[in-house]
Amino acid sequence: MAADHPGNGTPARPAPVITIDGPTASGKGTIAQRVARVLGWHVLDSGALYRLTALAVLREGGDGADEAQAARLARRLDVRFEPDAILMDGEDVGALIRREEVGNLASRVAAWPAVREALLARQRDFRRAPGLVADGRDMGTVVFPDAPLKIFLDAGVEVRAQRRHKQLKDKGFSANLDGLLQDLRARDARDRGRAHAPLVAAADAVTVDSSHQGIDDVVRQVLDLWSARGPA
Repeated sequence: MAADHPGNGTPARPAPVITIDGPTASGKGTIAQRVARVLGWHVLDSGALYRLTALAVLREGGDGADEAQAARLARRLDVRFEPDAILMDGEDVGALIRREEVGNLASRVAAWPAVREALLARQRDFRRAPGLVADGRDMGTVVFPDAPLKIFLDAGVEVRAQRRHKQLKDKGFSANLDGLLQDLRARDARDRGRAHAPLVAAADAVTVDSSHQGIDDVVRQVLDLWSARGPA
């Protein structure tokens, strides 16, 4: 990152960040990837870090009830994000962490303050030039509170369940729509009701409802917002 006035002692300006928070299956990951691609920025899928922690817990025989275990595994994650793979201990686990049982456990693990603290610095390390699009549940409220543009991407729970059902079926996983709807409602309650870093729109966030919008429409809306107010 270059300083505003190199050599005169002025502190370097941090790389810009666009945060996209929202509930499960609101489309924030897809939107973040598309916006980052257009801008030529880096992207952070913070949910993947919690899913990786959940997978590590499962592989150690845990069930998410032990905060110390989950925090220890979060701190020790050997993770590398590649363009077409997510590597943990050298193994591509990108498909594994998208399974519903991992996602449900990730929601429980993410409620532990020690886990969130363990992953905080790792998430902030993704902030580098030319910029970052970060998606998650507390990107705008906790991780990057100084982000110049914060989006809260929402959608009705029934719409989100249908999207997740299609996504899983397209990937060859069996899925029950009624079960997914119940799981999403339970996750929403956990995410919004947890005492530490609950899912909530930042006070200065722009809420975008994607229930009746296509991906291209939402991407365009985010880019328009950045053009209008972000760079300033």
